[in-house]
Amino acid sequence: MIAYIVRRLLATLPVMAIVAVCVFLLLHLSPGDPAAVIAGDNATPANIEMIRKRLGLDEPLWKQFLLWVGQLARGDLGQSMFWNTPVLSLVGQRYQPTLSLALTTLCVAITLALTLGVLAAWRVATIVDRVVMGFAVLGFSVPVFVVGYLLIYVFAIHLKWLPVQGYTPIEEGIVPWLRNLVLPSLALGLAYVALIARITRATMLDVLAEDYIRTARAKGVATHTMLLRHALKNAAVPIVTVIGIGVALLIGGVVITETVFNIPGIGRLVVDAIARRDYPIIQGVIVLFSGIYVLVNLAVDLSYTFFDPRIRY
Repeated sequence: MIAYIVRRLLATLPVMAIVAVCVFLLLHLSPGDPAAVIAGDNATPANIEMIRKRLGLDEPLWKQFLLWVGQLARGDLGQSMFWNTPVLSLVGQRYQPTLSLALTTLCVAITLALTLGVLAAWRVATIVDRVVMGFAVLGFSVPVFVVGYLLIYVFAIHLKWLPVQGYTPIEEGIVPWLRNLVLPSLALGLAYVALIARITRATMLDVLAEDYIRTARAKGVATHTMLLRHALKNAAVPIVTVIGIGVALLIGGVVITETVFNIPGIGRLVVDAIARRDYPIIQGVIVLFSGIYVLVNLAVDLSYTFFDPRIRY
């Protein structure tokens, strides 16, 4: 097991290297000049050139890349061009809203998706199954920002049950913290629920057709025990795989969701950095998110041994 973990961690190095190269080139070769943004509309060409020289943007592209890679190797994500603050410090100031949103979305989405998927498989070809699958198709079809604005209109503006936007730190109370996270978590988690529910239903249908499930039914095993202990556990490997893959959806959706609900998290930081062409923030956050995604998929791989003891590394 230890050897497998080490091999997987070493295998992530080429992946992260490719991500770093792609991110760097896409940003630096795309139109726009951060020096002009920082200088302002009334800046002269001399002022812009002076800022470019101060930021090191006048250096050859290969030299800028090597300097950035050297910083990454030391665990330094660089310094913001606009705020003149280390990127790690900015991420540290913004991580709590993003982490709170991600964790609440995961909890809500996984619980709801597993429930709907198991229910649809148990009541296959009934109205319950059709409603669940219709919900899954709808969840995948409607963009996150559309769902977000609809939820705001219904629950915040019309019914006035929940706040429209913003974030309350958990230190100020669990209830205010949760109230600000309910709508963004639902908006962000809808596509995630749809994905997991569809896979759960399909996998559960295969497992429920197995001989040992028919034997359990014939022996009078309770329905909830048969579904959860016997069927769901044996269907868990593909479901957990999809949950790990869906983390990419979650990471991408955080940026949009935080913008719609005005949450001061890392996603909102990236949006502001893109508007200002702040290369170090964009590069650093993308590399950071890529590393998290790789580690999540490693954890998913390791979880297979718990759900299926036949899998060994």
